[in-house]
Amino acid sequence: ELVSILSLVQNTSLADGSPMPNSPSSMVNQYRLEEDEEEQLDANTKDLFIDVDNPESHVTAIETFIMYRVVTKTTRSEFDSSEYEVWRRYQDFLWLRSRLEENHPTLIVHPLPEKFVMKGMVERFNDDFIETRRKALHRFLNKISAHPILSYNQHLKVFLTAQELSSHRKQGPGFLSRMGETVRAVANSVRGLRSRPEEFTLMQEYVEDFSNKICSVDKVTQRIIKEQREYVDELKQYSPTYTQWAGSEEELAESLNGVANCLVRCSKETEEQIYHLSEVLVPTLHEYVLCAETLKVSPDHTAISDLLFTTDNKRRHLSQSASQSKIKNNRQQ
Repeated sequence: ELVSILSLVQNTSLADGSPMPNSPSSMVNQYRLEEDEEEQLDANTKDLFIDVDNPESHVTAIETFIMYRVVTKTTRSEFDSSEYEVWRRYQDFLWLRSRLEENHPTLIVHPLPEKFVMKGMVERFNDDFIETRRKALHRFLNKISAHPILSYNQHLKVFLTAQELSSHRKQGPGFLSRMGETVRAVANSVRGLRSRPEEFTLMQEYVEDFSNKICSVDKVTQRIIKEQREYVDELKQYSPTYTQWAGSEEELAESLNGVANCLVRCSKETEEQIYHLSEVLVPTLHEYVLCAETLKVSPDHTAISDLLFTTDNKRRHLSQSASQSKIKNNRQQ
């Protein structure tokens, strides 16, 4: 069933044009490409290294939350030190992302994991949940640190260096933040009032189509994992039965023990397959789902272009007026 769904997303083939791999080992090689590429960046060109690790649970009278250690190493001159260590919770990451979106309305900011990714679980924070979120937060910061514009944002510097963020979070929006709000307001006002260029329409349709298909792959993969786990549980029950049977049937003992060993091997292989699907494929698929959702809610690019063009013209006009006034004053003197 997963293969039939994957055939629908043939446009998302590998970079070299080859089709999606079906074997678990191939999935591991393919879906770890992004992390491997980040790890293989030339150390001589990368000047900002960020690690998110060591999650700690904190319980208060009001809430339970997880704090993550964020370790930063850098050679950038705008930092006062070469290494920083701070503690951040999920809400702090939300604050950072919102500030990046406000300051850079024309850029796509990498998505964060949802606040709650496991509905109906008995324990709000279990080990799997915490580790999955830690990896996602780590990827988020490393995507930002590798961006040529976002990595120099002042709010990112504050996030990485300040021991506490409460005073910074209380500050009102600056000029860039207000400009971001203007962009969104203009985008909302013009959406639907005029026709967009065909390239924007085609891209929006592509994003919608991609989002639907990748969501289908994500759901089918989750269902396959659930069914495979049930299958493994049943296999594990059969092996001891054949072993006991071999003890009471001397003539069939060799064959029965062989069947028992095969069942054990099948169980181990299936468990390995489930692990690769759960730890490698599913997180990558879900990240693509979040990225697609981010693109779907982005402001109208036509409105952004128009606003930036108008703003640029106003700046040029003000600059020319100031220059003319300065020349006029000099002449009068």
